[in-house]
Amino acid sequence: MSYPHDDHVDDYAGLPVASVPFSEEEPQPRADAAAWRLWASEWQDDAPDHVAEGLDWFFEHVETEKVQAIVVGEWEECYESDSGPIVARLTAERDRLPALRSLFLGAIAREEAEISWIQQSDITPLLEAFPKLERLEVRGGTGLRLQPVRHDSLRVLRFETGGLPGHVVRAVGECDLPALEHLELWLGVEEYGGDATIPDCAAILSGARLPSLRHLGLQDSEMQDDLAAAVAAAPIVARLESLDLSMGVLTDTGAEALLSGQPLTHLHTLDLSHHYLSDEMTRRLPEALPGARVILDDRQKPDGEWRYVAVSE
Repeated sequence: MSYPHDDHVDDYAGLPVASVPFSEEEPQPRADAAAWRLWASEWQDDAPDHVAEGLDWFFEHVETEKVQAIVVGEWEECYESDSGPIVARLTAERDRLPALRSLFLGAIAREEAEISWIQQSDITPLLEAFPKLERLEVRGGTGLRLQPVRHDSLRVLRFETGGLPGHVVRAVGECDLPALEHLELWLGVEEYGGDATIPDCAAILSGARLPSLRHLGLQDSEMQDDLAAAVAAAPIVARLESLDLSMGVLTDTGAEALLSGQPLTHLHTLDLSHHYLSDEMTRRLPEALPGARVILDDRQKPDGEWRYVAVSE
């Protein structure tokens, strides 16, 4: 089964991705008709050697006042150098990006860097600099930091990681995000920095600062059974339309907790793909939720006592 981090992003926020720079012979799209990919690579001839060069070209040749979406792809030595300079440049140029609504930081394919090799940084300045941002997605958890903020416009927040630090999970729960509808956290494994605990998720599960949330993804976790038990009693679940507990090591213990907890019959979708459930449980779940789409793809078999999440390194 493939996952988003396996390949390049070809479309983002409903727009085709256009990589900079363009040669003079290429027709350049309108500023508002593309998601602009800023990147660098020491291996590819059509890429700048340094992402700062791509940023310079972007601000010189594109009507950035009309740009709605930016995709930050690979940067030079992204497995050693963090995203801090990119975050600093974008925030410094905030006045030249008044229409920016969607931003993906670290849209780096597996062939360029494994997800847990990507060196991230503090993303708080992006939320502070762009109060009208509606969508923020981040790939890579190493070095990732977030401070609690209030953001009135953000509707989608996603973290794709092989290990999401517990302090980032806590910070998400401490943010005031009144417009947020979609929250997705790939929690990952402790070996790659995924040290979040159930208490770290408590503020998110309470829903106190997330009044508009309709989709919650707590995915790719070594503690998927414990998460399922916590979700089964979480106040936020009653107002969700979709719940995603996929990509982890969910067993019958966690599924039983879901079935024994608060009603889930209001859900449109329950995604449990990449699981370790028995035949009996895979029959029981759809029967218990006849009005929901219960996704049970990618069934796994334990390797002795070992169970593996879908995405780690």
